[in-house]
Amino acid sequence: MEENLEGKIEKNSEANLETPVEIESTAETPGEIHSQNNPENNSVSTFTKVHTTVSFIVMVLINFLANTIPLNKMTTGEISDLYPNLFAPAGMTFSIWRIIYLLLGAYTIYQFGIFKKKDGVFSKNLIEHLGIFFSISSIANTAWIFAWHYHAIGMSLVLTAVILACLIYINIKIRKANLETLEKLFIKLPFSIYFGWITITAIANTIAFLSSIGWNRFGISEPLWTSLVLIFTLLICGIITFKNQDFIYGLPVIWAFIGILIRHTSENGFEGKYPGIIILLIVIIILLLITDVYILVSDKEKLKSFKLFKRLK
Repeated sequence: MEENLEGKIEKNSEANLETPVEIESTAETPGEIHSQNNPENNSVSTFTKVHTTVSFIVMVLINFLANTIPLNKMTTGEISDLYPNLFAPAGMTFSIWRIIYLLLGAYTIYQFGIFKKKDGVFSKNLIEHLGIFFSISSIANTAWIFAWHYHAIGMSLVLTAVILACLIYINIKIRKANLETLEKLFIKLPFSIYFGWITITAIANTIAFLSSIGWNRFGISEPLWTSLVLIFTLLICGIITFKNQDFIYGLPVIWAFIGILIRHTSENGFEGKYPGIIILLIVIIILLLITDVYILVSDKEKLKSFKLFKRLK
């Protein structure tokens, strides 16, 4: 009997000792609670800040020097003129790069948390995911300048594809994120504008490459071929705009088509020699404007219900 009593007492004492241990294991310590609420814990890593900032600065610097020195004794536009085609926009159209670099610069600064709200709300994980792809796109953009200026048009096309692939990934990530107003301004806006312009650039670079190798367009006349390319571009950009419900993406696309129209109607361009292309460009610009306005003012949930766009997802 005494042995049984002692055994029970020992078991009860062991159970009592185990109970506090279990409570301690599930409780959060004051240090852990402070760590979760600590704004510093919500900041982007130094590694991401450094590689994105350095690659961005190098990209802007090389692009600036390429046209001021100029690199290989020719500006970017002058090299473009060596591969004439009816898709190339007027030179003033490329001023959009200043806006793109300004917006990307704002994003680069934003990741340092300078514009972060006092409550510490900050898309750290999103910026960390975007960082490496942004840096890759910046490096590819820098390399593109050298490839283009030294007439490696095929390599420049590959580099454009790399930039485009990075921006597709970045915009997919952004579209899935639940962004606040400030984040839409500093994250979504820059990469939507950049994505829209690079889509056009990729098509223009492809045409320049085909021109550089003397491709005969399957025997199709250049005006007809250009018209087909314009319609193809409209379809691609229209689908992306609708699928992402992103009217911002459509803005640089519209600007590019306006630039092509100016090239075709100006005295320094084709002086109206191709009226069919001019009419088509006007129609495309109107359609893209209608698309952008519709997405801007329409019920987005209703837009998602369209069967066509359900199939595209």
